[in-house]
Amino acid sequence: MEQQLRIYQVKKGRMDEWVEMWRSQVLPLRRRYGFTVTGPWVVHDESRFVWIVGHDNFSEANAAFYSSPERTALEPKVPKYLDNVEAWMLDSVGA
Repeated sequence: MEQQLRIYQVKKGRMDEWVEMWRSQVLPLRRRYGFTVTGPWVVHDESRFVWIVGHDNFSEANAAFYSSPERTALEPKVPKYLDNVEAWMLDSVGA
């Protein structure tokens, strides 16, 4: 499974709204496209939202997700809540 760490800088004062929108719209849609989701976590002092999303064929599934009519139709639009998005593909080193 390929995994991606995603860290969002949420606009000041918008965290509760973002979390609700993520739970009710983004998360179910990601799952519909076959993604697994670990998290989410919030760093309140820094207004950061962190989660890990995974898929067996991440690049192909992610492209399908972002080009889907459902993703395009998300309301309110995701950028309304976020100042910055950082994402890194993760490589397991075993435990």
